Parts: sequence; structure tokens; C-alpha cells
Amino acid sequence: MSIDSQKPARPRRIFVILPLLIFLALAGVFLAQLLSGRDLTAVPSALIGQTAPKTELPPLEGLSLPGLNSADFAGKVTLVNVWASWCAPCREEHPVLVELSRDQRFSIAGLNYKDKPENARRFLGDLGNPFKAIGVDQNGRTAIDWGVYGVPETFLVGKDGKVAFKHVGPLSPEAVAATLMPAIEKALAAQ
Repeated sequence: MSIDSQKPARPRRIFVILPLLIFLALAGVFLAQLLSGRDLTAVPSALIGQTAPKTELPPLEGLSLPGLNSADFAGKVTLVNVWASWCAPCREEHPVLVELSRDQRFSIAGLNYKDKPENARRFLGDLGNPFKAIGVDQNGRTAIDWGVYGVPETFLVGKDGKVAFKHVGPLSPEAVAATLMPAIEKALAAQ
């Protein structure tokens, strides 16, 4: 036997270093994305610039509000807010919606997502009702048509019935001032 055949095979250095290099490269890409200053709530939507999805949802039982019908969007600016009583961020954003509802130049419609009617009514009774219409999406099919990732989400539908803006996550006063109100003003000014 030769001496060379008795030595254990030494792993090649490249196979030891390669996973570390791949990890460092991926970490660098993720860090660059985080530090880019990009708004993480700005999720691209295929609906922007498209006609709002056909929507015909029944009203929330026990309230004297109409259901959500996309035909009602024609000729006016409408915010469509997707919410649920079980959604903690929805509770967080609700005072912002109540404040927005004081502006009579546009209306706010609610799309109640996979919720129990009694819980939704209690939520609105406790926090106030900013909605002019509320449609109940019991099985979540309409939310899929709208491209909803999760609740809350807010869509701006212009006078032409097209989706002009989308906000993912809870609306904050800062988000309203920085992005939503400029989009609303633009939609109101459009012919």
C-alpha cells in the first residue's frame, strides 16, 4: 500500500467556501432592497388603470346601507376598503377611515372580508362607520377578483370606474398625506 492511499480525502476548499459566498451575496441583495427606501406597502397591482372588477355583494345585515356594487362607482371617486372585524390592523386604521369619511368629495365603500355579520356590526358600532356602502364577501371570491393579498387593503376608483391607486396594509395619517390624498386629488381633478 502506498502512503497516498491511506490519507483521508481532503474536501476541496471551494465546496466549503461556496455556500458562504452564496449566503453573503443573497444577504447583500436583501440588505440593498431594505435600504433602497422603497415603499414596502406599494405592491404592484395589475388592476391599476383597469376597470374595477365587477362587484355585486349583498349588504351587511342589520345596517341600513346598500351592498357593494361596482355600477355605483360611475361618475364619482370611491375608496374601496377591504376590512374585517378579526383584523387587528383594520382596527388600527379605522380612525383614519373615519377621518377620511368627513371629506364629502368622495365616498368610502367597505368590502367586509370573510367575517361574521354580528362581529362586523359590533366593530362598526364600537369604532364608527365611515362607509356609504358595505358589501359582504363571505367566501372571499370578490377579494380574489380585486387582487387582495390580505386585509386591510384600500383601492381608489376614479370617476371613470378605473382603479387609480392601491394601498396594502393599514392606512396611517402619514400614508394618507404622502400618497393617498395626492391620488384622490388627481382622481377628483380628472374629467
